[in-house]
Amino acid sequence: MTSVEIPYSIACALPSLTVIDITNDVSHELARDGHKDGIAYISPADETGIVRVNEREMGFFEDLEDLLERLVPLDVADRERLVRFLIGPRTEQIPFRDAELCLGTWQRVLLLGFDGSSPGGWTLTTVG
Repeated sequence: MTSVEIPYSIACALPSLTVIDITNDVSHELARDGHKDGIAYISPADETGIVRVNEREMGFFEDLEDLLERLVPLDVADRERLVRFLIGPRTEQIPFRDAELCLGTWQRVLLLGFDGSSPGGWTLTTVG
């Protein structure tokens, strides 16, 4: 069996939520970084995105979009800012060992954008 690694993929594209799976890109950057053990801080490159670690499961994305729409309806002014406030910190902290992220079996590093905005890039800062 041959496996193919897709470095950048759209995990979800819904009307008010866009999710990009950046796990493989982060892993490659971490391997090039040179630190063996420590903590990786993954942050969105612009203020419209949020980084989260979660399973890449479509039902979760649909439920999240529905929940956010109930909490902050689509027609509310400045909705994107309010949604980002509800979700919390923009950066994820992930431990790594032997230059590999310590993630659960199904966990992925996800870059989220809201209200039709496409999340920009991301930055990696390591301490180790």
